[in-house]
Amino acid sequence: MKLLKDRLFIKGLVYDAIGMASMAIPVVGPFLDILWAPYAAKKMTEMYPGKKGKVASVIVFIEEILPGTDIIPTFTLMYFYTFIWSKKKQPKEQVIEVEIIE
Repeated sequence: MKLLKDRLFIKGLVYDAIGMASMAIPVVGPFLDILWAPYAAKKMTEMYPGKKGKVASVIVFIEEILPGTDIIPTFTLMYFYTFIWSKKKQPKEQVIEVEIIE
């Protein structure tokens, strides 16, 4: 599980870097976002299956398609949300005592 989490984190950083790189290209950058937004949304759904992944894919699509919002690291935020912030609290260990009657 740790290896999968590490790969998702690294992939997320790479995808965020690619999304932000389009801001560095003055005239062509916004047009590249038109191509990058659907691809990023598809990758988000593949990386995080289920309802959370679908919601995140819509968010990343909107974030990438709107000009000036490329600086938001959506993939990294999704990783933190999934594996760090929304950790369900583990119930405390319960000890069950069994008494044997002979």
